[in-house]
Amino acid sequence: MSSDVLKVIEENKEMYIRWLVDFCKIPSVAAQGRGMDEAVQYVEELFSKELKASTERLETGGYPVVFSEMPGASGGTVSFYNHYDVQPEDPVDLWETPAFEPDVRNGKLYARGVADNKGNLIARMAAVHALQQVNEQLPMNVKFIFEGEEEIGSVHLPDLVDKYAEKLSSDGCVWEFGYRDPDGTVQLSLGVKGMLYVELEATGATTDLHSANASIIENPVWRLVWALNTLKDEQERVLIPGFYDDIQEITESEVELLESYRLDEKATLETLGLDGFLLDLKGQELKHKHIFEPTCNICGIDGGYTGEGSKTVLPAKAKAKIDFRLVPGQDPKKILNALREHLDQHGFEDITIHEWSSEVAARSKPEETLVQAMTLVTEKVSGKAPNIVPNTPGTGPMHVLCQALGIPSASFGVGNATSNNHAPNENIGIDDYIDGIKMAAMLIEEFSVRLNEEKSIAL
Repeated sequence: MSSDVLKVIEENKEMYIRWLVDFCKIPSVAAQGRGMDEAVQYVEELFSKELKASTERLETGGYPVVFSEMPGASGGTVSFYNHYDVQPEDPVDLWETPAFEPDVRNGKLYARGVADNKGNLIARMAAVHALQQVNEQLPMNVKFIFEGEEEIGSVHLPDLVDKYAEKLSSDGCVWEFGYRDPDGTVQLSLGVKGMLYVELEATGATTDLHSANASIIENPVWRLVWALNTLKDEQERVLIPGFYDDIQEITESEVELLESYRLDEKATLETLGLDGFLLDLKGQELKHKHIFEPTCNICGIDGGYTGEGSKTVLPAKAKAKIDFRLVPGQDPKKILNALREHLDQHGFEDITIHEWSSEVAARSKPEETLVQAMTLVTEKVSGKAPNIVPNTPGTGPMHVLCQALGIPSASFGVGNATSNNHAPNENIGIDDYIDGIKMAAMLIEEFSVRLNEEKSIAL
C-alpha cells in the first residue's frame, strides 16, 4: 500500500473514530425493533456525504440490506459483508458505562456493537474513503452488503440472495468479523460453523399445581430433563442416529492449518477463570474438537419456580433452548428431522420442537487468491504472520451469501481476545481499529493486483 494512503488514514483517524462513535450511539437492536431506521439512515448518509457513493435498500421481509457498488479500475470485484444490527445490552447493570454512550478509556472504545459489528463495518468504509483521497479510481470494484438481521438469525437473507444473486456476486467476500489472539496476533478465519437452533417444550397439566400432586401427576420438567439426557453422553458424543454421517473429510491443507493454528490454552483458561478444558483436552485434540467437530449445547432451561426462597410447585410446562454447531457436510434440515425421529423413538413424541434458526457451515480453501492476499496484508500491517484458522467455532450466514454462489470468503477485523461480544463492556482497541482500516485498504489493492496477474497468466 502506498505511503500516501497510510498518511491519509493517520491524518483522518480522529474523523474515522468519530464516525464509529456516532454509529455506536444508535441502539440498532433488531430483536427489539429499536433504532433500526436510524442505523440505516446513518450508513446511507456516510456513503453519500463522505464516500460520494449511492446506496440501494434491498428490501426483505424484515429490515433492509443496505447495498452499495463502487466501480474500480480493474474488472475484479471484492465485497464486504457486515451487519448494522447489534445484540441487546442486557444485563445493563454490569456495564461500567452505558452501552449506547460510547466511552474511550485505556486505549479502548467501549459500546454495544463496537466489535460486533460496527467497528468492522465503519473500518471498511473508512478504507475506501482513504483510497479515494489518493486515487481517481478505486483499484477494483467494491461492493458493500450491510444486513440488519444477523443477530436474529439472518432469517430473510436466503430469499434476498435468491432474488439478487447476480447483484451480490464478487471474486471474493471479506466476512464481517475478526479478532486478535491474547498476544495481539491477527486471526484470519476461512469459514464458520453451521447452526441448528431449536426449542424443546414439554407440557403437563393445564396449570401449575401444588407439588403435593407430584405423587400422581407427571412433572414436565423431569420429562424434559430425561429427553435431554438422551441427546449426548458424558464423553460429549451426540447420540442422535446419523448425526455424524455426512461430515466432510478434512483435507491435508486443513490439517496443516490446524497444526499451525495457535490456541493459547493458558491465557484462555486464565481469562475464563477455569482450571481446564472440556474432557481435559489439550494440544492438537483440543484444537480439533474446537474447530472441526460439531456440538450439542443447552443454551437455557426454563420451567417452574426459580425465584428467591421456596415455592412448592409442580410446573405446567418446561422449555429448553438448544444449539447444534455444525460442520461442513451436515445439513441442518436433516439434523432437525433426525432429532424428531430420535425423540419419538425414545418415547418423547409429546415433546414439541420449534426451529428458531439454521445455517449451513462454510469453509474456504487456504489456496484461494483472497486468502493469500489477506495473509500478506495482515502480516504487513501487524508486523507478524496471522493466526490462520480453518473456520471459527461461531456461526453466520456465510454459506448462503458466498459458498452457495461460488464466492470464496475469509475474514479479519478489529476485535480483540476480550472484546466481550454479546456481553457487557464490549470493546475494541483504538489502535486495532486504525490497523483494521489499513488492512482493508491494503487488501483492496493487493487482491486487485493478484486477480489481474491471474488473468494475464490465463491469457
